[in-house]
Amino acid sequence: MSSQPGYQSPAVTVSATLPKRGVGSAVLIVPVITDENDAAAVVANPFLDAEAVGEIEVALKALGAKGGTEQVTRLVAPSLPMASVLAVGLGKARDDWSPDVIRRAAGVAARSLSGTEAVVTTMSEIDLQATVEGLMLGAYRFVDFRSAKTAPKEPALAKITVLSTSKGAKATAARAADIATAVATARDLVNTPPSHLFPDEFAKRARALGESVGLTVEVLDDKALAKNGYGGIVGVGQGSSRPPRLVRLTYRGAKSKKAKKVALVGKGITFDTGGISIKPAASMHHMTSDMGGAAAVIATVVLAAKQQLPIDVVATVPMAENMPSATAQRPGDVLTQYGGITVEVLNTDAEGRLILADAIVRACEDDPDYLIETSTLTGAQTVALGARTPGVMGSDDFRDRVADLSQEVGENGWAMPLPDELKDDLKSTVADLANISSTRYAGMLVAGVFLREFVADGVQWAHIDIAAPAYNTSPAWGYTGKGGTGVPTRTMFAVLEDIAYNG
Repeated sequence: MSSQPGYQSPAVTVSATLPKRGVGSAVLIVPVITDENDAAAVVANPFLDAEAVGEIEVALKALGAKGGTEQVTRLVAPSLPMASVLAVGLGKARDDWSPDVIRRAAGVAARSLSGTEAVVTTMSEIDLQATVEGLMLGAYRFVDFRSAKTAPKEPALAKITVLSTSKGAKATAARAADIATAVATARDLVNTPPSHLFPDEFAKRARALGESVGLTVEVLDDKALAKNGYGGIVGVGQGSSRPPRLVRLTYRGAKSKKAKKVALVGKGITFDTGGISIKPAASMHHMTSDMGGAAAVIATVVLAAKQQLPIDVVATVPMAENMPSATAQRPGDVLTQYGGITVEVLNTDAEGRLILADAIVRACEDDPDYLIETSTLTGAQTVALGARTPGVMGSDDFRDRVADLSQEVGENGWAMPLPDELKDDLKSTVADLANISSTRYAGMLVAGVFLREFVADGVQWAHIDIAAPAYNTSPAWGYTGKGGTGVPTRTMFAVLEDIAYNG
């Protein structure tokens, strides 16, 4: 997807038969289950003969493997033309494993094969798309800033061969590879340190990504932002020596006048100190991820173009760095958002909603049918839902649709309410709104209520709060390593597909 520095996605090929030659250094990934005797058994597939299955199951028994969920066991099967076999557990036998069970198992397998350049797998016969996504995302690594001294010596996974007898397997694998590459692109952007990814550089990378797939790209610099009244973006960015930007990426894929128009908005704070309301030093370095929403939006609109969705999509991406300085906005300042609403800034660390408000109003000027926006909006998301579950707020029906699709693709968004009474907490004595409430309760919902004030009437709207899900600070799990996760790229793409084909 991108010729810029970052992760190079493995090549994916599809075969209807187990390769007979040229794979001597490859590892065969085989899914196994826990059978009725509490032993590991190979999941039935048309690619392995009885001799190979017997060898694998005898070796698993000798090693004490049980086939438990995501348990991996490396072994040798002499009858196969492979360097080795990696058995990955799926737990008890089922007729309908969810795609994310397969995706996570494939991710665990890929993570356990560090240094392996090529894999072949029968897991794809269960779920081809989930297997490709899991392997590619599990193999992801970000090494752009490693010197020769600490860079991995072992090669990265370069080739994936998925075995499948299903019709359309090549198209399914190609689509899955595009989705995984989009997620990896978002991860790359999040993982790039703020010393190297500041608003101007972020805008340049967004332009390069957009133009690589034929998008129309517009970039407003700080002078244009001030001239056109983008008070939220200017106010947040004025404390930094690296001025803000607004990027607009337009994809025109509609095949008829009846096609829906979708606006995407993503928060692009390239680093968030909190400004004058400065954050505690502990874990502040995690704020390199505060542009995770923007990264996902950029990756999603590029993916929509690569997949040629029959829909129009316009991404509006505000970018700023929130720093304390002599020129930074102060608690108590009043700014005028794009469109004219005035906001009293009671806390400069509630800055994301200020740049999003400008972008929402601008996005609504395009008269979209739907608006999806996402950001690392509030620490309250983590308190309410934990590190892996995004909160989804917005218009009731569309909010539920987005949350349902998010759960289907394994990003697990959860619908949250926006109680009307919370608007009273955003009253200001000097402006139209305050940017925070006077209480510590329902912080995520209060932020959602604030953003709702800027959404045009008639636009179906959903906000995805990814404060914790955008950046994994815990040990790796499934297909998710430490650092940027790429959430909610797959959710937004699933919503775009659903709108494109179902209205």
